[in-house]
Amino acid sequence: MQRDDFVVSSRPRLAAATRHPKVASAEYERQLPSLQATLQAIQQAYLGSRERALIVLEGWDTAGKGGVIRRLGWALDPRSFKVHPIAAPSPQERGKHYLQRFWEKLPQHGEIVVFDRSWYGRVLVERVEKLASRREWERAYEEINQFERALVADGMRMAKIFLHITPAEQIRRFRDRVDNPLKRWKLSYEDFRNRERWDEYEEAIEDMMERTSTRWAPWHLVPGNNKSYGRLAAFTILIDRLGRNVDIAPRPLDHKLAAIARKLFGKRSVGQ
Repeated sequence: MQRDDFVVSSRPRLAAATRHPKVASAEYERQLPSLQATLQAIQQAYLGSRERALIVLEGWDTAGKGGVIRRLGWALDPRSFKVHPIAAPSPQERGKHYLQRFWEKLPQHGEIVVFDRSWYGRVLVERVEKLASRREWERAYEEINQFERALVADGMRMAKIFLHITPAEQIRRFRDRVDNPLKRWKLSYEDFRNRERWDEYEEAIEDMMERTSTRWAPWHLVPGNNKSYGRLAAFTILIDRLGRNVDIAPRPLDHKLAAIARKLFGKRSVGQ
């Protein structure tokens, strides 16, 4: 798979996105460790530098955002990797501009930060559930574009991924969560309520991608009916967006540290 296969360059038609490739379990287990190791090397290259990265994960309920995040967490050092699960704003946050709570969670130098849902709630759930007026969510497209443009111009790397599944696949995953006691905690009343408004969310998602997939922060639409394929695709995109032009070769040992090590270890070569 190529990362360009997923870039959104025009209005997507989700109902027509019926091609959902599959990856066999053995092939998935073969490829995933290599992708995780590359992301680990990218993270290490960020440390002590001004590099920082922001990952925006959106998708249908049950589309697999949590699975992608878990496998990132298995590979990356938690000291410079953070995940922000985004829920409804608090009463205090509702009294401020909707972007303010996200400014406060942006990555610092050397960090990689994931938003599990994001400011795009303004043009998705808040639009569909009428929590924002039409004037507010229509205005938000340009506000979001300018917000992201400012971040990228300041040197932040950004990857935006939407995990897409079909309505039939979502029903299958809902049933799996109902039947599996270890997965029932993932289900909520809102999941089923949102399902009833699929067509409205589909239109909102298509509008979002058409109006906010920009040259500086493009959307990547990943077909996720097959979880293994979706995860590998997401990692491929992240490696490209976070690692482009980043030197991931191990750094040479600092000469002062090498001198101390030679005194401690003797005259044999150090840092070879």
